[in-house]
Amino acid sequence: MNLTVFQGNLPKSYEAARTALAQCQAIDECKEWADKSAALASYARQAEDFELEQMAARIRARAMRRAGELAKQMMQPNGTNRFTNHRKEADLLPMPKAKVQEVSGFSEWQLKSALRIANIPQADFDKEVESQNPPQITALAMMGMKTRPMDPQDWLKGRDPKAFNMVLHFVGAVERYAKELAGADLTIILANLTPRDVERLRGSIAQIDPIHDQIVTRI
Repeated sequence: MNLTVFQGNLPKSYEAARTALAQCQAIDECKEWADKSAALASYARQAEDFELEQMAARIRARAMRRAGELAKQMMQPNGTNRFTNHRKEADLLPMPKAKVQEVSGFSEWQLKSALRIANIPQADFDKEVESQNPPQITALAMMGMKTRPMDPQDWLKGRDPKAFNMVLHFVGAVERYAKELAGADLTIILANLTPRDVERLRGSIAQIDPIHDQIVTRI
């Protein structure tokens, strides 16, 4: 399966991707979908293409969920752990979590998130992913956590649920922003800026700096 920058009718492209993921039987292919859709979402965000960004976010969520479903099967002692292009048909033993991580190519955090997202009831997952603003992977993983029954106030820490959700999204956004900047090759990028690029960057930095100051002085 190849995920490319979608052109033409986006709803039809999304439905095709959704169908392909539902039928995917290789966890490493699911990871490829998740990685490429994350890159596509980043591209769409920079291009200010909201519709494409939301579609990419939905595809990534579905890729992570399918990966989680396959990972669970791989770890079960029932011979259904062959869902990867790197496994032999005859290898039917249950696979430890560390081995699943190795063959899938996921990081520990990614695999944990995929497993948790797979815990979400299908109807609830579809409702969230098909909403106008589909949740980020971190938020979905939180929804799928299987733990002992817990008083909501144990994790809300006295906060209003709406405020808790805002914090979750904000911290995740800052973490993604930091990760993208850390991975950028500034030597090449800064040397190739046009005057228009410089103007846009200066405008954004002028908006960001006061926000950073507020954060740093309050935490």
